[in-house]
Amino acid sequence: MMPSESNGQDRQAAYGSNIVRHESSVSKEERARRAGHRGGILWFTGLPGSGKSTLAAAVERSLFDRGVQVYLLDGDNVRHGLNGDLGFTREDRRENVRRLGETAKLMVEAGLIVLTACVSPYREEREKARAIIDEGAFVEIYVICAAAECERRDPKGHYKKARAGVIPEFTGISAPYEPPLTPELTVDTETESPEEAAARIVAYLAANGWIRR
Repeated sequence: MMPSESNGQDRQAAYGSNIVRHESSVSKEERARRAGHRGGILWFTGLPGSGKSTLAAAVERSLFDRGVQVYLLDGDNVRHGLNGDLGFTREDRRENVRRLGETAKLMVEAGLIVLTACVSPYREEREKARAIIDEGAFVEIYVICAAAECERRDPKGHYKKARAGVIPEFTGISAPYEPPLTPELTVDTETESPEEAAARIVAYLAANGWIRR
């Protein structure tokens, strides 16, 4: 361990017991009444190129047009700022998902419905993100697409670079993806259009009391 890392951990240990959580003066119920809906997370997961961002954007637009306070936290966008210091090792992927989950949680506490579109390849990290949110306020959406089709689409050219060895630890090529075992929703982007899938997701939210019918 480098001296700077050790010093950082020492400072954290020294101050940790003196950090106190401050509760908001505005309750979740008050925020929900004003917004007309409660907050929560829609977590889109799937292979690179499976259509997560496209689908999440379609859901965001549909909810926004209904008057819902909604925001899409796209995994690529977050890596430009908040997670710009992280790479793609397993530990960095863990930290990427942890930060994404914690950020989404803060936005949920502000009353928003937050959509995250992120490969998030490991079940353990996705379950940790679920665990920090109130029960029933987390919907895992598994975006299915065959690996060959994802690679054929290759909208960002990442598969080609991974095959060439330019991108190491690439999910679906040189790093694993662990699909959800019991997701709340599953979307196959090879058979269902973004508009059709978005309508089905919005209908699920209405049926489960997230938004008005």
